[in-house]
Amino acid sequence: MKRTVLAAACVAALATAACGGDDQAGDGDGASPRPGPTGTQQASPRPSPSATQPPGGECASVIEGLSPRERAAQLLVVGVEPSDPASTVALVRDNQVGGIFIGGNATEVFTGDALEQVQQAADLPVSVAVDDEGGRVQRIDELVGSIPSAREMAATMTPEQVRELAAERGRQLRELGVTVDYAPVVDLTDGPAGGVIGDRSFSADPQEATEYAAAFAGGLSEAGVHPVIKHFPGHGRASGDSHQGLVQTPPLEDLRQTDLVPYEDLGVYPDDTEVMVGHLAVPGLTEGQPASLSPAAYRLLREDYGYDGVVLTDDLGAMRAISDNYTLDEAVLIALKAGADQPLWSAGGDVGPVLDRLEAAMADGELPQERVNDALTRVLTAKGACG
Repeated sequence: MKRTVLAAACVAALATAACGGDDQAGDGDGASPRPGPTGTQQASPRPSPSATQPPGGECASVIEGLSPRERAAQLLVVGVEPSDPASTVALVRDNQVGGIFIGGNATEVFTGDALEQVQQAADLPVSVAVDDEGGRVQRIDELVGSIPSAREMAATMTPEQVRELAAERGRQLRELGVTVDYAPVVDLTDGPAGGVIGDRSFSADPQEATEYAAAFAGGLSEAGVHPVIKHFPGHGRASGDSHQGLVQTPPLEDLRQTDLVPYEDLGVYPDDTEVMVGHLAVPGLTEGQPASLSPAAYRLLREDYGYDGVVLTDDLGAMRAISDNYTLDEAVLIALKAGADQPLWSAGGDVGPVLDRLEAAMADGELPQERVNDALTRVLTAKGACG
């Protein structure tokens, strides 16, 4: 889609100014308060464009201006090599993917005007994501300094201090061109610091973890960076590391009393908070599938917990919980069909074959257009692409 088409679409949607931005609208489905899964009273979920407007809402004209392949591309978040800015620009220019993920420790992509060139190569705004949590998971520490792990934050700082720290970190990220941070972790554990979650968790206590995570998320949002809470429905007590293979959590009814508590009142997080679904088999819920590919897991998040914002998967390309059993194109398609809005992968395949598979699935009805439009409405709204 050419920029002239985009401009016309945005004018039609009365959203010309938003087409160059990254601000995100609120989440929630506008339902009345109702008992939460553990019997507590939930706050009213925030209104969502997909719930309060006709199909597509203000994004309808933008979506209509996209070809099927471009629609599929807008839903993808693809890992890039941070030491090779030129390849990142080429990826976006040639495939028009909706988002990129910057992992690793190299910083070249953050320097000069590399990320500005990425945006200029795109017909629609590109979400630029990192997983900058603090502690052992940081991406810009070589440029601006280190921040503590979640566990250290909770042990040495007040929630307000954590919010202030996250706001400053968010401003640093935003100045570098980052729009999304895959943080904070809301998994619960007091296990060894070096465990797969370990000191990435604020606490094993669900109320304390929620309070600190909400503070961190609030700081990021204040700075204009969308926070992402993870890893739904809870990796803290899983049987192992989903980087190494499919792992199992305690049964669903157990998770409702503990690991899922941080998702009970989503109103404590900023309106632009997104959710990452992990590769976790949950007895009583996913029937042996990883949650990231399970329709039941997405229904749990949407229906039981009233969340209607952007949902993305954990890494579908480099984690053996997925790659041992699915090709990348299969995993992306299954995730979208199950209910993900943004399939993510950091490595493991080219964009072309994935788009070929999605385009064919859309053409024959395997991937329903209604599902695509629903995801696109959330994703485009989050990026400020249509009002």
